Amino acid sequence: MIQKTIYLIRHGETDYNRRGVVQGSGVDSDLNDMGRAQAQAFFDAYQHVPFSKVYISGLKRTYQTALPFIELGIPYEKLTGLNEISWGVMEGKVPGNLDNEYYRALIEAWSSGNTALPTDSGESPEQVAARQKTAFNVILSHPDETPILITMHGRAMRILLCWLTNRPLAEMDHFEHSNLCLYKLQYDYATQTFTIELANDTAHLLTLAVNSYQ
Repeated sequence: MIQKTIYLIRHGETDYNRRGVVQGSGVDSDLNDMGRAQAQAFFDAYQHVPFSKVYISGLKRTYQTALPFIELGIPYEKLTGLNEISWGVMEGKVPGNLDNEYYRALIEAWSSGNTALPTDSGESPEQVAARQKTAFNVILSHPDETPILITMHGRAMRILLCWLTNRPLAEMDHFEHSNLCLYKLQYDYATQTFTIELANDTAHLLTLAVNSYQ
């Protein structure tokens, strides 16, 4: 039985995350000090895993998150299909009251099943899923690569985890996430099915909380 073990993480914190500003695929922000500390904490906890390959999105916050592993000499590949959803005109804006109403209505529409509805001048969840499937065809075409590390983005991860587990995209908010959280998955090539073994795991970040009180 051929299986692929996948460690799927969200990138570390950026200043946009801290300020509650939407980034999306159009804002190519850097990790902040906390984000770099989160990346190091994840590396410290998982550097023993013999990753065959690292996959990142086209945005540098995912590269910076995976950098400690890449510096070990682990090969990496950039797949823009793993990019965050495009939030269109909302990207880089500090949400005001009207913007919050826009997001509320948008999320409600998606949750009710209208996942073909795009953001204003951006993407729909269905468009994101389509490009993700192209990226995953590349990833799964290498059964010899296991385990692998994939560094992605919050909303994109929610969309990805839905279709990987055969859930409708309307259920994407079922999948919680935080900066540098881990989802560990197994892919079975015989049955072509994904199993989630760990969900939104942040145990590796406990050292940051401990250190902050010292």
